[in-house]
Amino acid sequence: MDTDLDRDLLSDLPQSIIESILVKVPLVDAVRTSILSRKWRYKWAAITELVFSDTCLTSGHDKSIISCNLVNFITRCLFLHDGPIHKFELNTSFSPASPDLDQWLLFLSRKDIKELIIDIGEDDWFRAPSCVFFCPKLTHLVLVRCELNPPPNFKGFLCLKHLSLQQVIIPPHDIEVLISSCPLLESLTLSYFDSLELTIRAPNLKYLNLEGEFKDIRLENTPHLIGISVAMYMTDDIAEHFEQCSGCNFDKFLGGVPCLERLIGHIYFTKYLSIGNEQGNFPVTYQNLKFIELYQVSFEDMKELLVVLRLIVSSPNLEELQISSSSITTTTDIYDLEFWERDWPADCTFGKLKIVHMTDFSGLPHEIAFIKFLLGHSPVLEQMIVAPTMYVTDKVVKMLIDLLTFRRASPQATVKFIQEPL
Repeated sequence: MDTDLDRDLLSDLPQSIIESILVKVPLVDAVRTSILSRKWRYKWAAITELVFSDTCLTSGHDKSIISCNLVNFITRCLFLHDGPIHKFELNTSFSPASPDLDQWLLFLSRKDIKELIIDIGEDDWFRAPSCVFFCPKLTHLVLVRCELNPPPNFKGFLCLKHLSLQQVIIPPHDIEVLISSCPLLESLTLSYFDSLELTIRAPNLKYLNLEGEFKDIRLENTPHLIGISVAMYMTDDIAEHFEQCSGCNFDKFLGGVPCLERLIGHIYFTKYLSIGNEQGNFPVTYQNLKFIELYQVSFEDMKELLVVLRLIVSSPNLEELQISSSSITTTTDIYDLEFWERDWPADCTFGKLKIVHMTDFSGLPHEIAFIKFLLGHSPVLEQMIVAPTMYVTDKVVKMLIDLLTFRRASPQATVKFIQEPL
């Protein structure tokens, strides 16, 4: 007669529960459960998520042996697997040979793959086989250091919601076609692209992350975007292109994103938006925009300053503003301080702004005037933090005195002056 001590309670659990347990442990440990008993020999072979990394194998000194063992382990796991594979992730510093990788991806394309993440080698690139483009249930695709060439008969990823391409080589026209061929796309990350002129058409896109050497970026049919992060790198070729381009970059990039909630602009972003931007009526109001963070804004360039002002004036519900300054001189009109009284109405208010954080502050005239403007037009401001650049020492006392004497529209506003030690 069986007693509770004799019963194998874990083995008697439903297969779905066993799978949910095995998915939560490292894959190598899940595979090791096959030695527990005859019942457990192939339990692991039905799990739907396979995650491979360098930790799958014991450490060693011979990289070629470690790489070979990893390849053999992945191959065995795939060909012993029984059932669909919804997630496959390969994140390793080793680079499997192209035939092995092609074989794995072909196998996965026939296993109802939904999430595919491949990041291999630190310096090596791989070419994605055409079978990658024929995974009809794919919802999540991440490729790092990869060459992509969509085949002529590629009809798009009709279920894809998340696309991340980092250091990927792909013809410029093909990247635009790829994006527009994903009608359900919600999140897009493009990193380390070179000299790219990009038009993005994605009607369901919510999150956009761009990093690289972009000559031009145009957002078309992206009405649901709520989060944007952009880092633009400058080269002589791109700087020359900026000087020659026509049209208003602000309108091309931010003219069609009325639902925007969060905007982060890294280096050269405000410079890019300033091209073609003129002071005047602002056709778009960002009712949902509550957080803006801008890096290396040149307060010596009136065009960049106008970009900042256009953003915050067009965002009536803005709650937090973070700006780091750049002291690179670009124009000669930096002392036109009458601009603040002449061109901006006295009744301009930022009715929801609560937190302002300014870093790398140099005490330039327009930096001081900008802070004075915010303090005088933000009735619910709670805290303004000002951190000067570490290279400014002789102006610190004067800057502090100026900040403390400015009129504050908010009675509860505090000004915190933070000086980083050298």
